[in-house]
Amino acid sequence: MTMELRTISSDKAPKAIGPYSQAIVAGDLVFCAGQVALDPATGETVGPDDVRIQTRRVLSSLGAVLEAAGSDLAHVTTTTVYLADFGDFAAMNEVYAEMFGAHRPARATVGVSTLPRGLRVEIQCIAARR
Repeated sequence: MTMELRTISSDKAPKAIGPYSQAIVAGDLVFCAGQVALDPATGETVGPDDVRIQTRRVLSSLGAVLEAAGSDLAHVTTTTVYLADFGDFAAMNEVYAEMFGAHRPARATVGVSTLPRGLRVEIQCIAARR
C-alpha cells in the first residue's frame, strides 16, 4: 500500500530557501521543515540580534504552515529546536512556553555552530492533523 504525500505551502510563512517544502502531509501527520526568522512578505531577517523576536516569528511561521495543512500548534507532537548559541536557551524557552501555552510537545534542543543567514534559532516539528 502506498501512502499519498501532499506538499503544503503557506504565503503566511517564508518561502523555502532551498529545494524543499514547507511541510509534507502523510496520512494524519504533518512534517514541517525547519523555520527560521524570515519575514514572509520580504524574506528579510526578523530580529537579527534577539532570539525572543526570532522564536516568536519562527513559531508563527510554523503555525501558518500547520494551519495550511489542517493542524495547529496545539496538535504538535514533537519539535526539534536548533540554537546557534546555547546561551539563548532560557530566552527561547520563555517564548516557546508562551506560544505553546499549556500544550507541551516532546522536544529536543540542539546546539549548532551556525544557522542559515546567521540566525539564532530554527525549529522544525511534527504534528497530528485536526
